[in-house]
Amino acid sequence: MTNSFLMRNPSTLWFLLGLSLFTIVVTALSDAGIGVMSTSFVKTLGKTLCLCLIAVAMDVVWGYCGILSLGHFAFFGIGGYAVGMWLMYARTEGIVLDSFASQTIPPTPQEVTDAIGNQIFGVVGSSEFPMIWAFSDSLILQLLLVVLVPGVLALLFGWLAFRSRVTGVYLSILTQAMTLALALYLFQNDSGLRGNNGLSGLQNIPGFEDTPQSTISLAFFYASALAVALGYVLFAWITSGKMGSVIKAIRDNESRVRFLGYHVESYKLFVFTITAVVAAIAGALYYPQAGIINPAEIAPIASIYLAVWVAIGGRGRLYGAVIGAAFVSLLSSWFTGGGAPAIPLGFYTIQWTDWWLVLLGLSFVAVTLYAPKGIGGLFDYLVRKPS
Repeated sequence: MTNSFLMRNPSTLWFLLGLSLFTIVVTALSDAGIGVMSTSFVKTLGKTLCLCLIAVAMDVVWGYCGILSLGHFAFFGIGGYAVGMWLMYARTEGIVLDSFASQTIPPTPQEVTDAIGNQIFGVVGSSEFPMIWAFSDSLILQLLLVVLVPGVLALLFGWLAFRSRVTGVYLSILTQAMTLALALYLFQNDSGLRGNNGLSGLQNIPGFEDTPQSTISLAFFYASALAVALGYVLFAWITSGKMGSVIKAIRDNESRVRFLGYHVESYKLFVFTITAVVAAIAGALYYPQAGIINPAEIAPIASIYLAVWVAIGGRGRLYGAVIGAAFVSLLSSWFTGGGAPAIPLGFYTIQWTDWWLVLLGLSFVAVTLYAPKGIGGLFDYLVRKPS
């Protein structure tokens, strides 16, 4: 069975080999090796891998199934918030307990809880723990919520949308509306997630205060690489064989697939839900490396950027989604981080921090018009080019 799968998908094996080599090279160049790669850049690479994972999920739901979802970054953010709640609670609990350690009379559990609540929610003028923080003291339960909350939300949304046979641009608008509603809710101070302030200090992992950030960043890089590998294999399996054929047929001609007797809504619901869960897992790994999450991270524009990455990389190709996300993410870090030199024109100086999004938009238009198969299509051309 394994041999059959790899024979049908040789690109999967090549991808895993390339990812393994990439991981070895980063390890060798990091502080764990010869030390020529900075900790911040290792974090950037780790975050890039998480973006590659959500890009692969987006490629499956859009490139293979034909559902242009403009809401998958909402699931990404939900995963980040779920793990961020435990990180903030556990870190704040440690600070509060240290402050009480010098007192002669030990504090009561309620006093500790009140102090933690005041530390976390004082910024929005509150000290009460909202109901959604009920499990924030348990890492296991919060990790379960990383999967369950986006999974249930995607299942309910997809069931309502697909059973009503909403398709095309109308479905895209619905997913965008869902994302906008969630973002606007989270911006409110009484949402229970600190409003516009979001959750911060997530890079400080409880229990590892004395561990260097270089070690923590490398550990998250490994976790991100493993998640990408597992996610890639999972989606390669889903998109191959009979299931993959049905999914692609739904993309090309949904009415004909329904006429052949397939329950189209079930396939679409399965794809939409599982890609949402994988997107949330990517977010849960991303934000501890980023250190902060706020509602702006899951605004509708973020999901639009995600679609742009997939289009530039080449939708309908899992490796194309990885290429697109990695290419745009690293290029964005270079342009917006001051790495790209300004271009003086005499009458005007081009500062790439201001013009990067314009360049990205022009790239998307150019790819759409002149290279609809994206960067991944170049690999197809090179492989199939007659000698």
